[in-house]
Amino acid sequence: MKKLLIFIALCLVGELASAQILNPVKWSYAAKRLNSKEAIVYLKATIDNGWHIYSQNIAGDGPTKTAFSFHPSKDYVLNGKTIEPKPISHFDKMFNMKIGYFEKAVIFQQKINIKSKGKIAVKGKLEFGTCDDTQCLPPQEIEFSVGV
Repeated sequence: MKKLLIFIALCLVGELASAQILNPVKWSYAAKRLNSKEAIVYLKATIDNGWHIYSQNIAGDGPTKTAFSFHPSKDYVLNGKTIEPKPISHFDKMFNMKIGYFEKAVIFQQKINIKSKGKIAVKGKLEFGTCDDTQCLPPQEIEFSVGV
């Protein structure tokens, strides 16, 4: 009986060790000062082959769209909405709607008006959904901080 329990335990450990944690999207951040009063914050998603993330502009009951929220600050104010390039678009039968998404890489941009002197940090949170042709991962939320 003892040998059987040891065998089962070893099998379970082997199974857990072979399980992979999927993380097909890596985020990076940068900023560029346009002048002393304005800057652009860049939020880049690098997406593994076969995977995609969704546009910010998805209506209703579709998949988890990409969303950005910026923490309030005395150092800057947002200037407009976060912009994105034109997404790939197709009709998705599962959601019964046209959906925009990005593959390989996408850079989102947020313009800010700077209210203070010196180096500042733009902080916030992003949320996104990731899918491939066979599965969708649970939505992720990531905190970010970008030096400007």
